[in-house]
Order: sequence, then structure tokens, then C-alpha cells
Amino acid sequence: MNVASLFAGCGGADLGILGGFEYLGKKYAKTGFQIIHASDIDSKAVSTYNNNFKHKAEVIDVRTLSLKKLQLDLLVGGFPCQSFSSVNPTKDPTDARAQLYIEMLRIIRETRPKFVVGENVKGFYRLHGGIYFNDFHTKLRRAGYNVYHQVLKAADYGIPQLRERLIVVGVRKDVESEFVFPMPICGPDSEEGGEYIPIHKVIKSLSRVPEKYYFSQRAVAGVKKAKPNMKRALAQDISRPSLTITSHLAKVSLNSRDPVLLVDEKKEIYRRFMPSEAAALQSFPDNFIFAGSEADAYRQIGNAIPPVMMWHIAQALKKVK
Repeated sequence: MNVASLFAGCGGADLGILGGFEYLGKKYAKTGFQIIHASDIDSKAVSTYNNNFKHKAEVIDVRTLSLKKLQLDLLVGGFPCQSFSSVNPTKDPTDARAQLYIEMLRIIRETRPKFVVGENVKGFYRLHGGIYFNDFHTKLRRAGYNVYHQVLKAADYGIPQLRERLIVVGVRKDVESEFVFPMPICGPDSEEGGEYIPIHKVIKSLSRVPEKYYFSQRAVAGVKKAKPNMKRALAQDISRPSLTITSHLAKVSLNSRDPVLLVDEKKEIYRRFMPSEAAALQSFPDNFIFAGSEADAYRQIGNAIPPVMMWHIAQALKKVK
């Protein structure tokens, strides 16, 4: 099946759609999907994409994009989420990024794919009384699609991260069978009730890392002096999944809402995740190569759709006849 990928970023969703990779000792088979178009406005992310895929992505502003000539079976897009994110205190509803789902709808109308998959933070569902989600849902339905939505937790699919994302699936109305979201394979909602994958499965060592990843004693002292309602230092229990990996880990502080690692409790030594660790927590395989600076890598990783989660969604799509 032919796929077009909008807002492709570094390729997390596309890797999951294609399959053919290994993560934490498990092989994720090729799915049979074929990506015939991928694009993003971020040139660094596109460079990463092109380092890792045989088919190449293009640097394109979606507002100038037309795919009328393509025969598509699936259109996928994780449209930018900053305007909807729960960690964004401004949440400006007039932000141009908040309107990019409109561009995705435009391309859906001109290509009429069999399937549509949209991804965003769960805040998209409820921001401003759900006005944006309802608009997307209604317009997708009017475009001729049956619409299904669910908030999926990455940890439910064998990923050591408690990331939650809203997934919206459109199935063209001439398709007879319904879409069913993939069942969890880990956690209390799975059939076997198996335990979640813990952080320590991807952290090779808490302490044997370069000095630049450690927080200063001054930073630790600042957290201790802060008011009780201001304290953060969200040290992760490495026997459990991590909190959500965000796009700004390069600038993470102990006063932020981002997860950090506690190296030594008695000595009060903390550090941030290295890019390779953040990528592993997102379910990227070890051989995935990121382009640009470390800050670029953190941003690409945090903005990505976890490949393993998208692989399970792709498997569910294959069951729709």
C-alpha cells in the first residue's frame, strides 16, 4: 500500500509504518507498506530522515504542497503540537501551527486515501473545549471517512515511556470493515497483564557518562531552596517506564517538568538523558542516526512518533479489508 507522510520529522512514524527493524531484542517485521512521499519543513529533521531511509524526504512547507497526482492508500501526519501541548503555558489558539491540521485535511480531500492516521498530544482533544478536535473530526467525516480516535500509551506497546498521544484514524466510507485499535501487549490492560518495560532496559549505565550531562551542585541546591509547589527534580525510577520525553531535553533543568535521572541519592547527583538514551526511550533502534547538533537530535527525538507504537497501528490497519 502506498503511503504519504506529512510532518514526517526524523521518521519515527515512517519507520513504524515500514517495519523491518529491531528494538530491545524483538524484531518488528516489514509491514508491506511503501512510502512514496515524505516531507517536513525542518531541514535538520529531513537530513536525519534521509540518513536512515532508502526513499528520501523533501523539505517542503505543507501549505505549498499538493499531492493530487499520487495514488495513495494511507496518509499519515503528526501535525505540530506545540499549540496544544499541556506543557505549553501560552497555548495560543491563533498560532499558525494550530491550523496545520487544516492543510492535512486539504490533502486528504485531494488524494482520497483509503486510510488516514493523525497524531497529536492528547491536549488536542480538549483544548478550548475540544473546538479543534471537533473541527478535525467533523471535516474528516464530511470528507467521506468513518473516524475512530483513542489516546494510546506508548508503554502499553512495549516502550519504556509513559507517553500518551491522541491517534485519529479515518477509514474511507466505501471500506466495509471497521478499524480496531491495537490491544496493549504490556500493562494492566493487556491480555496477559505483563509488566511494563522499565527504563533500565535502555540505560546502560547511570554514572559512566560524560560530565556535561550532569547537573551542577548549584542547580541541586536551587531545587532544594525552592518553594514546595515549585520543586521538580523529576528523578525517574529506572525500574519503571519514563515520563514523556520532550523536544527540549537539551535545555532541561531540575526545575522543569522533564524527567531526569538520579545517579546517587546520598550525594544528590542528577543527570539528564543522553540523546541515545532518549532515542531508545522513544523506541528508535540503536542504528538510527541523527543529523545535526545534540540540541537538534533532542528536538527530533521529542517530536517523533514512537516507531514501535506506529508499527502496531500499521498492523491494525492491515486487518481492515
